[in-house]
Formats: sequence, structure tokens, C-alpha cells
Amino acid sequence: MRPVRDNLEDPDDVRTRIVVTAYQLFSHRGIRDVGVDELIRASGVAKSTFYRHFPSKDDVALAFLKRRDELWMMGSVVPEAKSRADNPEDQLLAIFDVYDQWFQEDDFEACSFVKVLLEMGATHPLGRASIEYLARIRHQVRLLADEAGLEDSEAFALSWHILMKGSIIAAAEGDRLSARRARRMASGLIATHRPA
Repeated sequence: MRPVRDNLEDPDDVRTRIVVTAYQLFSHRGIRDVGVDELIRASGVAKSTFYRHFPSKDDVALAFLKRRDELWMMGSVVPEAKSRADNPEDQLLAIFDVYDQWFQEDDFEACSFVKVLLEMGATHPLGRASIEYLARIRHQVRLLADEAGLEDSEAFALSWHILMKGSIIAAAEGDRLSARRARRMASGLIATHRPA
């Protein structure tokens, strides 16, 4: 399940070209492994032009995280899960069907938000931004839980998010069937939160 294509981008727009390049590099290799010189070289801009748009590598990384959220979670996972089922409970479960498809791809790169959080730490600005984006994902889960009439949707979303993140990490370790395992556990979690 590839993220929606970044077709709103004007390839002649320098800022856009830098963000698209950063997206490709950071999503596969992390933040620390990619230097500013490589970003400049790969995006085909002059150093002064790069710094005019992004005063630091952290600024580019923040733009990357924002784009990741727009393209991946809000642009692909949530709409795709909603399109696969008619009711909120099944839409929640369909998140793991979307993940399963994603985990089978040769270029599966895991969750950029989790990777950046672990790489940079929770107190670093990029770590804090990752935490905020992860909270946005939990919020989407909570909205679906509310639509489904599940009890204590906040606790439900926290538990559900553990299954989501855990399945991604397991897939990164090589368990490409982890989304299917998580989906089975998720069914039990839904049952636990249904009104008595």
C-alpha cells in the first residue's frame, strides 16, 4: 500500500523538490544518516538556495514529517481503511488489512514517526513532532471508536495504537504477517470495549 503520489507538487518549485528528496532519503535511512550536502546534491539546488528555504536540516526534517502525515496516514491508511468497510468496527479492523498490504511490499520502510522518535529522542524537536503526529493517528482511531459506540474510546485508542505500532516494528524485524496477528488481537479489543 504505497502512499498517495505526491502529485500536488510542482517539480520546478525548489522548496517542493527539496522536501520530496528529503522524503525519499529520510523515510528509508533516517535523519542522522542523511547529511545536508547529500540533500543539496540529490535535490539539485545550490547550497545558498537550500538554506534560503530551510535554515537547518531539522527544518527539512519537520517538513518531511508533515508530508509523511499528509501522504501516508491521512492520505492513504485512513481513507483506504474506510473504503474497505461499511461500519466503524470493520473500518478499524481494515487498518490492519492496509498494513498487511504495506508490509508485503519490497520497499516497506516502517513508520517514520516511530523511527524519528527513537532516533532523535522525545525531547528533541523532531521527536516531539513525531509524538504529535502519532497522537493524530490515535485521534483518528478514537473517532472511529466513538462512531462504533465503543466504551472508553481514549483507552481503546491507546491500546489499539500499541497493536498498530507493534505490528509495524514486528514487520521491520521480518515478521511480514504481523498485521494479520494484530488484527486477530484487535477483534478481541473491540469486543472488550463494546457496551455491556
